[in-house]
Formats: sequence, structure tokens, C-alpha cells
Amino acid sequence: MQTIHMCDLYGQYFTMKEEIDSAMQEVIKSTKFIKSGKVVDFEEKLAAYLNTNVITCGNGTDALQMAYMALGLKPGDEVITTPFTFVATVETAVLMGLKPVFVDVCQGTYNMDVSQLEDVITPNTKAIVPVHLFGQCANMEEIMAIAPKHNLYVIEDACQALGTDYIFKDGTKQKAGTIGDIGCNSFFPSKNLGCFGDGGAVFAKDDKLAGTIRSIANHGMKAKYQYERIGVNSRLDSIQAAILEVKLKYFDKHIQARQKAAAYYDMHLAELAWIEIPRRVEYSTHTFHQYTLKTDRRDELQAFLKTKGIPSMVYYPEVFHLQEAYKFLGYQEGDFPVSEKLVKTVLSLPMHTELDEEQLEYIVISLKEFFYNI
Repeated sequence: MQTIHMCDLYGQYFTMKEEIDSAMQEVIKSTKFIKSGKVVDFEEKLAAYLNTNVITCGNGTDALQMAYMALGLKPGDEVITTPFTFVATVETAVLMGLKPVFVDVCQGTYNMDVSQLEDVITPNTKAIVPVHLFGQCANMEEIMAIAPKHNLYVIEDACQALGTDYIFKDGTKQKAGTIGDIGCNSFFPSKNLGCFGDGGAVFAKDDKLAGTIRSIANHGMKAKYQYERIGVNSRLDSIQAAILEVKLKYFDKHIQARQKAAAYYDMHLAELAWIEIPRRVEYSTHTFHQYTLKTDRRDELQAFLKTKGIPSMVYYPEVFHLQEAYKFLGYQEGDFPVSEKLVKTVLSLPMHTELDEEQLEYIVISLKEFFYNI
């Protein structure tokens, strides 16, 4: 059996090696490393896949910051999100002078508990920032019903859910990140669609808003050396765009591979009473950026898996309302009990496109060995 990786990026590369190498060489020969046709081509192809405007940028963190900038949010404005997420969701708001206001997450999906939203909306609230954590959408239909009642923007943190379908009650579908006013994505190497470095994108249905975001990403320019607004320098480089353009061709196949691995985990781990497998919802597909289970014996299990040569990760080990940097927000232990419990019980198993059945079987057998030897 081959070594089990948490995310086998090298193995995936070998399935597309000739095409990726050729694409990279094409950029190197052109010496057009910034703002080349490769970037434009990739943006157009991803826009066609998502059916929305796409503006690429330097990373997912930049995408979130530019979303706040494009909507004209000002210091003191409040944005509602969750304390169980990656730091970028929260830190970008604070860097912009905004005030993050938290609601707890749902026990089974790890996504925003929409039932708590209206309880925390104030006259200073300007946006809701749902996070589609681990590859499954938050309840966007309910969020999109609440937002207009209070004149709020919706910014989707879809950095872990590219390719996920949201399924509305009438049966129509939209891709994660294309439902709210703005969607944010990351092309970090381990993401569903990952490059070989940093990269990100912002999605916007509205053409005018998309133009504003594109200007912000390029120093606020409207034409060369003409600046219409304050901007930043956030660009996807041409080599990364060339790699992503190749990988986009196989993207649906890669999602299916993740879903197949998750189905194997589901089938063989459901019998274990000591763990809870990821819960599915009827309104979203799941693209499994991570396969995250819960167990009260998380730390012991992780240590045991390590002895078996099986990597695992804790996403996430801390909640943000109790982190030193965010104590100024004024929250206390016990304010968000579901999130506080999750950081003590979640464990993500190996999940990537190259997992084979032999590896999956070994992982499952090892988990059963741990629990049945209690």
C-alpha cells in the first residue's frame, strides 16, 4: 500500500503532468507572468462554469477584504459570521475596522445556525458572511430571505466549497459563492481546485459590482495610471492561472473522487456508535474539502492513527471569540456552546482525489480497531 497522505497533491499532479508542465512552459516562454492571457482565459472558463463574473486575486483572504471594500463597508459596521471557521473570515473584517458579530453553528453541519441571525441584527449590521465549511453550503435560501428584510449584504465565504451545488426548494441549483452579493474563493493548493501556490477569486453577479472589485484588485485603477478609488495589489499570477485552467477541465471528476471516498467512509463508519459522521442536508451537495467526524475521544484517536501511519488534522482547534487577538470583542466562554464543543471533538480524515480503496479500507479498519478495543 502506498503512503497515505492527508492531501496527495503530488499524486494528483501526476495524473495531469504533461498538460500542466506544458502550460507552465508556455507561460515561462512568453515571460508574461502577470496579467497575461492565461489569467483572462482561466477567468472566462471559471465564469462559464459558475455562471457569474469572476475576478481572480492573490488569495482567499484578499478576496474577503476586497468584498468588504467593494460594498463600501465602513469602520464600526457590523458583519455577522461564526466563530468556527478559518481566521481569514474574521481577521479581514477587523482589519477593515468592522466588528465581527458571531452566531453559533449547527451541530451536524458546522455551518451557520440561521435561526440565530435575526437575534443579533442591529442598526449597525451591514452584512451576513456565511461560511460554507468543509464543502457543504450554509442554508442560503433562508439567509437570502432574511438579508433583504434588514437591507443587508450577503458575502459568501466559499473558499472551501468551490463546485458545491446549492439546491433551492423549487429544485433550481446555483454554485456555492454565486448566490449572495459577493462570493469569495481560495485556490490554496489543498482546496477543491488548488494551484501550486497562493491564489483566490471574487465572484459577483452584478456587472457594475464586478467592475468595482476588478478595479480594487488592481490598485483602484480605471485605466493605466488613472485611479478612481483606493485599491490593493492582489493578482493571480500567470503560472497559477495556467495550472488552474488545466485542473478545471478535470474538476468535476475530482469532486466525484472526493465524494466516492466520503461515501466509503460513510458506509463503513456509520456503525461506530462513538463517532458522528458528517451530516448531509437536502439543500446542498457536499464536495468534501474535508471529511470531518466528531468523537469525544478525538485526541486519543488522533494519536492512535498516527501510530498506524494515518495522518489526520483538527480543523479547528480553537474558537475565535476566545482567542487572545479577539478578546476585545467581549465574548465569554459559553456564549457559543456548539462551536466550543466542536473544537474539542472534530477530526478530519485523509481526503483527496487519489485515495484508493486499499488505503480507505486500512483507515476504516484502523478506526474500528481503536474503538472496538475499548
